[in-house]
Amino acid sequence: MKTLIVIPVRMASKRFPNKPMAMLKGKPMVQRVWEQAITSKLGDVIVACCEKEVHDLITSLDGIAELTDPGLPSGTDRVYAAIQNQSNINQYDSIINLQGDMPLIHPKD
Repeated sequence: MKTLIVIPVRMASKRFPNKPMAMLKGKPMVQRVWEQAITSKLGDVIVACCEKEVHDLITSLDGIAELTDPGLPSGTDRVYAAIQNQSNINQYDSIINLQGDMPLIHPKD
């Protein structure tokens, strides 16, 4: 079974602006979520974001980030937009929408 983990991220939260880049023990929150997804070894990981700042961070870590339209209304829409750019999407049996504000998620979860 082949799995794709997609982490939708946006910086425009009304309650906590710039939340994905909030520093937690020296690392941005989105980086910690991405690292947990990678550590899970469940499958490929993509960060679906609409800001260049997040895109550049993930790609600087040798990760995969897809820029999406900032006008998308939800994280689910961001996930869908990101997978549309994957030419190999049919090879995946499952897609996990991992929320970008879950830095403490255990990789086995």
